[in-house]
Amino acid sequence: MSVRVTGGALALATACLLAACGGDSSSPDPTPSASLRVVSSEPQWVSGGDARVAVRGNADVLARARLRLNGEDLDTTDFQAGDQGVEGMIHGLREGENTLTVWHPDHGTLQRLTLTNYPVAGPMFSGPHQYPFVCTTVSELGKQPLVDTDGDEGFPVYDDNDQQIGLSRDCGIEPYTEYWYRTTGDEYQPLPAGGSRPADMATTTLSDGRVVDFVVRWERGTINRFIYSIAMLADAGEEAGSLDTGLWNGRLMYRFQGGVGIGHTQGSMDYKRRALQPDVLGQGYAIIYSTGTRMSEHYNMQVGGETALMVKERFVEEYGEPLYTVGLGASGGAIQQYVYAQNHPGLIDAGIPVQSYPDMVTQTIHIGDCELLEYYMDDTDKDNPKWAVTKNRTWLVGLNAEDDVEDPLYPFKQQLGYGGAPGSTECVESWRGLTPLTMNPYYGQADNQDQMQPPGLMATVNWSHYDDLRNIYGVDGDGYPHTLFDNVGVQYGLQALLDGHITAEEFLSLNEQVGGWKDQKDMVQEGFPFLGSQQDVMNDPSLFDPWSSRNMTLSPDGTQPAPRTEGDLEAMNGAYDSGMVFRGKADIPIIDYRPYLEHELDMHNVHQSFVVRQRMEEFAGNADNQVIWFADARPEEDYSAVPLALEVIDDWMANLRANPSAGVAANKPELAVDTCFETDGTVIARGDDVWNGALTDDAEGACTAHFPIYSTSRIVAGAPTHGDVFKCGLKPVSVALEDGTYGNWTPTSDQVNRLNAVFPDGVCDYTLPDQGRPEGL
Repeated sequence: MSVRVTGGALALATACLLAACGGDSSSPDPTPSASLRVVSSEPQWVSGGDARVAVRGNADVLARARLRLNGEDLDTTDFQAGDQGVEGMIHGLREGENTLTVWHPDHGTLQRLTLTNYPVAGPMFSGPHQYPFVCTTVSELGKQPLVDTDGDEGFPVYDDNDQQIGLSRDCGIEPYTEYWYRTTGDEYQPLPAGGSRPADMATTTLSDGRVVDFVVRWERGTINRFIYSIAMLADAGEEAGSLDTGLWNGRLMYRFQGGVGIGHTQGSMDYKRRALQPDVLGQGYAIIYSTGTRMSEHYNMQVGGETALMVKERFVEEYGEPLYTVGLGASGGAIQQYVYAQNHPGLIDAGIPVQSYPDMVTQTIHIGDCELLEYYMDDTDKDNPKWAVTKNRTWLVGLNAEDDVEDPLYPFKQQLGYGGAPGSTECVESWRGLTPLTMNPYYGQADNQDQMQPPGLMATVNWSHYDDLRNIYGVDGDGYPHTLFDNVGVQYGLQALLDGHITAEEFLSLNEQVGGWKDQKDMVQEGFPFLGSQQDVMNDPSLFDPWSSRNMTLSPDGTQPAPRTEGDLEAMNGAYDSGMVFRGKADIPIIDYRPYLEHELDMHNVHQSFVVRQRMEEFAGNADNQVIWFADARPEEDYSAVPLALEVIDDWMANLRANPSAGVAANKPELAVDTCFETDGTVIARGDDVWNGALTDDAEGACTAHFPIYSTSRIVAGAPTHGDVFKCGLKPVSVALEDGTYGNWTPTSDQVNRLNAVFPDGVCDYTLPDQGRPEGL
């Protein structure tokens, strides 16, 4: 792409004079200099061939200076004065490294900066793209993707006559902008052409008090192969392409989204609740969104972080730097805020993680135990009356259990001769099905995959979380990805033994028979209820397998200890090195909010907010920049504190702008404090001590007492609360017998032999660090 050569010095200097760029025009600097920075991204992560840049310097010097890209003068006619100096867009960057200079005819190069440019389709740093990749621009936007390959693999592309004209591998479309309006019936509709005002157009009140028509300028396109969205209020009479910011309050929200996906799809948009979230957009916020930061499509946080950077880059190129960027999102959308705050400082300036976890990958540690333990209680030890009592199952899984939440398969289990309890655990109610989704390479699919060419292409996909992150975890000699799950040395039910809930015999039997998970290459397709019907099960009861037991490493004879699973250190190292593990580094204002849903056995267990806090405390020595809010949702959720959180974050950011040197914690506004709310939003308690006892042995604070906090299977097994031990260090059974691991239990010689048979290499010693964490990290 050629670079326009014009008289750029005059425009650069004029804009700089308007901004008072520094220096005194009456006394030229004897040693002239200029500063140069990329505003839209880090200079090493530029995409799409353009960038917004800013220049500062002495006005007299800049009067004759020129901005050059790879040795050619740039046209700076459109540069404008901004808070940071002279600012504008440059175009024509080639892929790879580019040199941008501020050049003066008398003094030569005043400043030089290297910009590394990548294609708008990516990738920048996430490694090779994943293929095959199913396009969804047609189903989501009604837009055919661009033909981008002359090969025989991809998504078919059709012309206006429905004739196939080629294939698309990366699913790109050109960006386009439409104008929509919000109706008085709380829907979005396209704004009629011609300027007529619809009778059902809603109005909205901006954060500055103005009441305006609810009209949205909505840009969509593809970045890093995913569909992105940029939305902002606009005047109904705006001419297309003008990008008027008169209704923007200067604040930007990145709307993250959760779910559990395993890749190979461009994904779908949730525009009503997220991309065009009305209560946020209506205040004057701009909102950016991408299917690449929707975890229902994938759980690769490298790809997600990369996509988020590129989408924000696009926004800043068009509109300039926002006053600040706040993240909002629940579940996987909350995870992204913590992980990206750690991995990509500056992407978001504040966060409102809702129903958070610290990250996804460390959840697999204890959730991988769920079906092993449920199968043990339902089948291996089905005659034990303890497991017919729903609440007792918490003794092993750690997560909550409730009689009021029915196990839908309980009658079926009874009919087929399995054990069970009438209620459910969180493992059953919320996590069932995620074990095969993340582990089993044969279980998975993507919408529209039947359209991919050639036929049978999608049968080549290894449908697992591990394969989705093969660039991070690495692969074995057979091409299968390395895996994380490890339960070597884990003493399931240890705390239940110490508390007297289970006997020594029950403890030994559990650990002898619980087993682990097969290697991916040895797994087989799932059974019912994931595939097939109840009638299929009645014809062949062996198809009934809600635990995925066919893919467990069970005892061959019910006597020999069942083999445990050993994870791959390369995968664990990769998870840490790539930033998939949240280690506690996040120095932005954070309000961690969640409705209390333990009674529903919702997967977003409240324990996770405190896992995050503990990791932050261990990393930085404190978590003073994180505030935890709970709202009661018993019997149901009637109140959301998110609008209040958004207000408090705005006050917090205003304080930071006024007092930047004081730091994040010292700039907290009055309401930025740990709090819990009743179902109607009434404050139960507020203060620094309301969560006492959640992470310590202190007496329970007012909020801790009001909201019971549960555990996990690994905490029951003796692991620390922070939950990030992929592979425990081991100690010999003989040491465990002497150091108080087993409390008052003194095993017989036969029981010692059984312990050694189950744990020939030793039992977990959680005083040692995670063996999967790279040295020096």
